[in-house]
Amino acid sequence: MRAALCSPRLLRTEVLAGLVVALALIPEAIAFSIIAGVDPRVGLFASFTMAVAISFLGGRPAMISAATGAVALVIAPVMRDHGYDYLIATVLLGGALQVVLALLGVARLMRFIPRSVMVGFVNALAILIFVAQLEHLVDVPWAVYPMTAVGIAVIVGLPRVSSVVPAPLVAIVALTAFAVVGSVAVPDVGDQGRLPESLPSWFVPDVPWTLATLEIIAPYALAMALVGLLESLLTAKLVDDITDTGSDKTREAWGQGAANIVTGFFGGMGGCAMIGQTMINVKVSGARTRLSTFLAGVFLLVLVVGFGDVVALIPMAALVAVMIMVSVGTFDWHSIRPATLRRMPRSETAVMVATVVVTVWTHNLAIGVGVGVLVAMVLFARRVAHLTQTERAVEGGTASYRVTGELFFASSNDLTTQFAYAEDPARVVIDLSAARVWDASSVAALDAITTKYERRGTVVEIVGLDGASADRHERLSGRLGEH
Repeated sequence: MRAALCSPRLLRTEVLAGLVVALALIPEAIAFSIIAGVDPRVGLFASFTMAVAISFLGGRPAMISAATGAVALVIAPVMRDHGYDYLIATVLLGGALQVVLALLGVARLMRFIPRSVMVGFVNALAILIFVAQLEHLVDVPWAVYPMTAVGIAVIVGLPRVSSVVPAPLVAIVALTAFAVVGSVAVPDVGDQGRLPESLPSWFVPDVPWTLATLEIIAPYALAMALVGLLESLLTAKLVDDITDTGSDKTREAWGQGAANIVTGFFGGMGGCAMIGQTMINVKVSGARTRLSTFLAGVFLLVLVVGFGDVVALIPMAALVAVMIMVSVGTFDWHSIRPATLRRMPRSETAVMVATVVVTVWTHNLAIGVGVGVLVAMVLFARRVAHLTQTERAVEGGTASYRVTGELFFASSNDLTTQFAYAEDPARVVIDLSAARVWDASSVAALDAITTKYERRGTVVEIVGLDGASADRHERLSGRLGEH
């Protein structure tokens, strides 16, 4: 951030990026407030406090955090059934749980999310961003369509001429000026909900601090914590890839929790990283530091409180154009090219498609990613299970079996069928130097093989176990019950 403050060119990029993001945050925050069943001011204040707090606390520079639809969907039942105070208590507990999960190392679990799930996550998000704009293009005045088309043309064409000012900002200003000067009657930001007229203030929820309250809010708080962390960490990884830089995922995780706690104490509805606004900030506007995130929050508050009447005049067509281009830029088009699909293993494509379908169907990125990881695990287990091979050789009075591959619950089930129990001589040697024993299922399979041979009076010797496999076999062999 210091480099941006010392360079007029970089500073201009960060400032303008923050302004564009702030403008794009307004209708989103209002829409998410409606989903959560709260006043629009609750979502707007949450976006302000989340953005400002995460700019100091987060581990991924230039990433935008604010009120989000995923969090709104999770906590909406609390507002509906128990009211606003319980909602804020849920946000506070959710933030605290995120801090705890971060300290327990939840960020390290990101290594278990395959690339195909990441691609599916990005593509599904692009689709959801696009689909969210359709409601602003249905049953609207005819002028919305050419205005949206012009906005898209400006965003696509202007960077080829000049990149001094972000193209989305030019599109928003130009279309707003056209609508105002020409008195064009089209839906605008003011139609989305009432904008706040004062600053957020300190708020402590009026709920009984009892076990009964905890029983009400804990399930929703845990769901909010998990969904928020998953979206934030996936978004951070995506920004890492785009910018070719690293980030502190553990700091990002507890930073999200701390930001939610701050947001809750200012009466906000909570949130997490926003992929759409982050793409506007990083990919479209070229921001790279925390300054853009901080300014996005500050500009948001200034715009809605100080210039609410002006902001209300921004036509939704301008913001729809921006978000459509964000969705186009977010989608991984390379992943669906025929040449890519021909080269890609079918299992990888299946994982990506499953992630996209479930995410779009449920409108929940966490569920989609969870299903994608589950499908990837099952397909991987099936693939690895068939890589185990057994070679038999008989010399004198000894039959030797050389087992190659990874022995775990999926592969070890077939292991017992690969031995010639009736044909083997009185001594059998099982060589596992090219294999590895991973779990109790594998030990149980080896015990079953040994037992079958012993019933025929055959002596079995298992050799070649590495240190970890030998230790596992020694601890579990003969102690797993009947085979």
